[in-house]
Formats: sequence, C-alpha cells, structure tokens
Amino acid sequence: MTKFYTTTAIDYVNGAPHIGHAYEKILTDVIYRHFTQRCENTYFLTGTDEHGIKIQKTSAEKGISPKEFCDTNAQKFKDAWKALNVDYSQFIRTTDEQHTKIVQKIFKKLTDKGDIYKHSYKGLYCSGCEAFLSEKDLTEDGLCPDHMKKPEVVEEENYFFKLTKYKDAIIKHIKTNPDFIVPSFRANEVLNQLENIEDISVSRAKSNVSWGIPVLGDDSQVIYVWIDALSNYITALGYDTEKSSEKFNNLWPADVQIIGKDILKFHSIYWPAILLALDLPLPKHILAHGWITIDQTKMSKSLGNVISPTAVLEAFNLNIPDPFRYYMASAAPCGKDGNYSDEDFKEKVNAHLANSMGNLLNRTLSMLVKYFDGNIRPEFLGKNELKNNALETVKSVKHHFDYFEVQEASMKIMELVDFVNKYVTDNAPWTLAKEGQTEKCGIVLTNVLQVMTVIASLIYPFCPNIAQAMADQLGYDIKTKLDDITCEYLTSGHLIDKENIKPVFLRMDSELADKKK
Repeated sequence: MTKFYTTTAIDYVNGAPHIGHAYEKILTDVIYRHFTQRCENTYFLTGTDEHGIKIQKTSAEKGISPKEFCDTNAQKFKDAWKALNVDYSQFIRTTDEQHTKIVQKIFKKLTDKGDIYKHSYKGLYCSGCEAFLSEKDLTEDGLCPDHMKKPEVVEEENYFFKLTKYKDAIIKHIKTNPDFIVPSFRANEVLNQLENIEDISVSRAKSNVSWGIPVLGDDSQVIYVWIDALSNYITALGYDTEKSSEKFNNLWPADVQIIGKDILKFHSIYWPAILLALDLPLPKHILAHGWITIDQTKMSKSLGNVISPTAVLEAFNLNIPDPFRYYMASAAPCGKDGNYSDEDFKEKVNAHLANSMGNLLNRTLSMLVKYFDGNIRPEFLGKNELKNNALETVKSVKHHFDYFEVQEASMKIMELVDFVNKYVTDNAPWTLAKEGQTEKCGIVLTNVLQVMTVIASLIYPFCPNIAQAMADQLGYDIKTKLDDITCEYLTSGHLIDKENIKPVFLRMDSELADKKK
C-alpha cells in the first residue's frame, strides 16, 4: 500500500465524551497504527460537529455564546483522546474558518449545478437526530425510535439536495463493490433504505436555527448538517471546488471511514451522493461498528450508566491507557455490538497482558540473564522452531486488518503468545539449565525472545506503550515494518541489559500496581 487515509465520525459537542465515543476512536487508532506499519503515507482525521439547534439551545440555557460552548466541549474531546493515546493527524472542528469557507463553496457549486434547489416544506423534525423523519421512521406511538420523543412539525422554506438523482448510481456502486460497506451484511439494510429515498433538506431557515454556516447570497438560510458535517472529510484535506491542495490529491479517496451503525444511512447514501455530485471518487470502505453496552445494558443518562473513558483509567489507577485500549479494541467482532464491565476488563487484561504476554517476556529475559549473563551466543541461533508460526501469524494479522477485523486480529496475537508459552512449558529451560544442557537451554530462550520481537510489533497498535517497553528490553526497533519482520532480529553478541528488565504490565490487583504502596 502506498497510502492510508482513515476518518472517524465527528462527535457532536452537546455533551462530554463517553465510552462509546472512545470505542470508535480507539478502534480507528488501532487500525491506523497498524497501517502505519505497512505504508509510508498515512493520515487519521477526527474532530467535532459544532452547529445546529441543540448547540444553540444549550448554550443559550448556559448564558454563553454557541462558540464559547463549543470551544469548551471540543477541548474535552481533545483531552480524552490525548489521555487514550489516540494519535490522530488532524482534529477538525466545523467552526474552523477553512471548513466554513469550503462548505460555502461546495453549497454554491451544487446550487449552480442544479443539484440544490429551494422548496417549501412541512415535515416531522427530531432535534435529537438533527433530521427530518417520515411517518414510516417512527414507532407505533409516533416517536423517534432513537430518542423516544415525538418529533415536532416544522414548516419552512429550505434548500434541498437532489438525492434521488444519484439513487441508481449508489445502488449500482454497492452491488458492484460488495466490500464498500463493512460488514457486508449491512449492505441489504442500506439497499432497502434506498428504495424509498427522497430529496433531503440541506438548509434551515435562520429564523429557526441561527447557529450554522450562512448560505452565500441568501441571508435567510444557514447550511444544514449534511453538507456541513459530512464535508469535513474533504475540507480537512484542503479540497476546493476550484483547485484542491496537494494533500487532498494525495490522500483522497479515504481508505476507510469508520462510523457507528446508527449513522450508516447518512454515510452510505447521503455522503456518496454529495461526492458524486462533486465528481469525486467514493471512499473505498465504510466501516459501521456496533455499540458498546455497559454490563449488557444500553448506555442511558436516565439509567446513570454513561461512563467517561478517562474515569476508567482513574478508577483502576492506570498510568498508561494500553489496557483499556486493548480491551475496547478487542471488545466486539467486526460490526457487532460489544460490552464493557469492570470485572471483565480487569480479568481480560490481567490474563492477556500481564499473565500471558508480560510474564512470558519477563521470565525469559530473566533466565537469559541468569544463565548466560544476557548474552545471545552464536550457537543459540538458526534453529528456531517457532519462526514459521510467528511469520504465519504476521500474515494472518495483516489479513484480518485488511478486512478491519480488529478483535479477530487480537485473538491471533494471543494465540501466538499461548503457543510460545506452551513451548516454554514443554521445553522447561530451567530444567535444561539444571541438567547442564546449556546450549539447548540457550536455544529455547533465544527462540522465544526472537518471537517476542514479532509479538511486540503486532501488539503495538493496541498497546503502544507496552510494545515500546517490550522493544526497549529486547533491544528491538519497534518501527520495523511488518513486511520486513524476519523473526531473526536478535543476532550473535546481542546483549540483554539486566537493569532494563521489569514487568511491562502489572496485574491490576497486584500490590505492586498500586502506586501508593
């Protein structure tokens, strides 16, 4: 691959980030970090959606301007992603000046083309969804199924986008590109929605919604969420209706756009239609992930089970976010729902990161120092019975990431860890040393450490801090590209420094893990 461009949904800043937001950002970051190990030109975009009636109302209730309110809440999202080691390339805000100007140009181009027209409209508007709903979208009681509130009847003159004009082209694209929507079982859901699609409102009367990007040449209207928010994926790169930036030309189309399943319709129907109208290529993949429940219950403010991601780090006294990142990224199969619980979190990361992987490295390094002063001798090399299994795991992990199967990739890594642990148990290097079989003992230990360099690279996207600590103790360059991994990094004379040997991750119920003790 020559380049990899990935995006997340931009988060609405009407509230603080919660564990559902964190799941998407961690999932995207893990995918992004994996592809940085495979290609040179990579880019990761995230950000915040900052216009609309909810922001206008909430800021008014607080007695501050919408921009002040957005500034405060956007920073909360930035702080959360920093705490979780989300290594984005750019954080876009829809109040950014560049975004505002380009969105106005896009709106004008589509209007001049005849794809946007003005029309009087009466419809059912859900402020929670920031969307007009039809009768068939509602429950039997006439409520929005997502917010369980009755939409209000809104009558105003708006600009509309000719979504119906691009209906057939989108259907054809989905059918001829079965991997466009990931997971593929969601494609039928989208095709069904396309059957009854109508043109969509892309502006609101300023008399009803004043907090938005003004329509050039029509002071009575502001640009509505779909042209505004969805366009961030190209405005961030410097797309221009006249001459786009070199960055845009090098990175677009996106390789994968990662969003929640609840906004798949907007990203697999509305967004492709806008791109087609702009004569731009469509993203290669739209990945719709599932939701994260809390103790098997959907998150809800009324239930009081909305969890802040940084609160988890604080509750478990974690000085690095790696355990939480690993747990969240591996919480669900591709596109399915996952679950978070404190007990499961602790049990899983203790078992995988501390007991299986961390302990394997620590005891093997300690034995090499104890029996051979940390020195890898020439006679220990060239007889690695684990090499083929390790390199096959690299291929398998790459394959899973090609299909964005992150949980499945994590399972393959842990299968390799378990395989190597069994190899240590079966060969018992401590017994070999006691019996005087020093060369065989050295071969076993060296074989394990060679594989640990591979494991460090594979676990890096999930646990960058732990992987770096593993690499430091092994004297291994964690930046080695996956295509260049040989499982033969440790060479004759390679010396392990006993002063560097320490657990890369302590069990969360260990007294040593409590910094106060």
